[in-house]
Amino acid sequence: MEAMDKWLIEVAAAAREERLWSDGDTIVVAVSGGPDSAALLHMLHRLSGPGRLRLVAAHVDHGFRGEESAREAEGVRQLAAALGVPCETVSIDVPSYIKETGLNPHVAAREKRYAFLHEVAERNGARRIALGHHADDQAETVLMRILRGTSPGGLAGIPMRRTEKNVELIRPLLRIYKADILSYCKHWAIPYSVDSSNLKRDYYRNRVRLDVLPALKEYNPELPAALVRLSELAAREDDWMDREARRAFDACVRPGRDGCQMTRKALLDLHVALQRRLIKLILDYVGMETESTSFITVETVRAAAADGAASSSRLDLGGGVRLVREYEELRFLRAHAARTAELDTVAYEYTVAGTGTAVRIKEAGITLAFAEELTAAGRTPRGRDETAFDADRISFPLTVRNRRPGDRMRVMGLNGTKKVQDMFVDERVPRSLREKLPLLVDAEGTVIWIPGIRRSTAAPVTAATSRVLRVRAEGPVNGRGQPE
Repeated sequence: MEAMDKWLIEVAAAAREERLWSDGDTIVVAVSGGPDSAALLHMLHRLSGPGRLRLVAAHVDHGFRGEESAREAEGVRQLAAALGVPCETVSIDVPSYIKETGLNPHVAAREKRYAFLHEVAERNGARRIALGHHADDQAETVLMRILRGTSPGGLAGIPMRRTEKNVELIRPLLRIYKADILSYCKHWAIPYSVDSSNLKRDYYRNRVRLDVLPALKEYNPELPAALVRLSELAAREDDWMDREARRAFDACVRPGRDGCQMTRKALLDLHVALQRRLIKLILDYVGMETESTSFITVETVRAAAADGAASSSRLDLGGGVRLVREYEELRFLRAHAARTAELDTVAYEYTVAGTGTAVRIKEAGITLAFAEELTAAGRTPRGRDETAFDADRISFPLTVRNRRPGDRMRVMGLNGTKKVQDMFVDERVPRSLREKLPLLVDAEGTVIWIPGIRRSTAAPVTAATSRVLRVRAEGPVNGRGQPE
């Protein structure tokens, strides 16, 4: 086997290790006309074999360099024809698109280029698009991110494979260096073009490639290789951390229609690194754009959940997402849900004519069951979700309603009356639930019980009681759990 085939072997090994393709796949190969993409098309053609891969070359003339671009397009068509690979090309007036959108040239060209590649993939039933990024591109990307400031995940650099619009973008040459690619092209006499814009210092990447990396290589000649190793390590560790964060999401977060919530303790029990990952996952779930999830945003959430922070708070995190802390609960709400929660204070009222019935309070996700017992003998109420009254001393009809301004209750065990609002605060009832929780009121309009909170002094059960009215709340009360 020829010495030049070592790079082909490396590409084939990377494809197996990373599962870049399967036998029978159709792959769209993005070919700019430069040495990287020309070598990529040539290598994939050699690896395709009978029935293994079907290739389609795709080239975009961005309209930046006139005759030079036209020559590149023709060179791509000739190379594809020599290899027997079908080729699709397009000429796009990207300068006009830049004027229309205000995008910078790099972003505008990429947007139009990738749109065309996806169109070609769809027309040809391709599951993958192969791109010519190589190891030097990886080193430059990692260094650029370090210079701009990045997270550990950003050190992973360019992924060898990722999914975009149901098509996988693959980069088979990501472990091959530019010098080796040029040697491969020379050995196989592969024609290619040199993009003159790559020598212009107008672009950040070009300045890093032409100025910054050469200067830093004076301190470490193997810097590109070191940066590529760093990206490999970071990518693997980033993948592991992402899996751990997703496990934490599944274990701790309660997704819902309007967002999701979790306990403060569940977040704080995690390692700080996992806290940050989990917060980003949550914000992604509720619809915040990934670009908007800055370090400051994540730290704002952590600060709001901290022990010394206010027990009740509301924060706009940007991107239409709101964080609501209510004592031990953290709620992440989408924009429309946050607005609805603020406006959803509609009064409700249900009438209870007698015993042997149940009232479903849909606003609170709670059912109150009313049952009569003939004697006072037997068990005492089981916790705060249940209470008992002397049925002969209760004035029917009873009313089940949410609170009203000025509501007070004569609490058993206390002198005088107490505001319902103060009782909610004392019991740490989340603000979002205070307008939903039911109050049981007798025929005189006296509040006699707040499920999950306290009962009043009204109609106590004594040894002289002959009939007992037992009331039980079924469902989340006192903020424990999430109403339907």
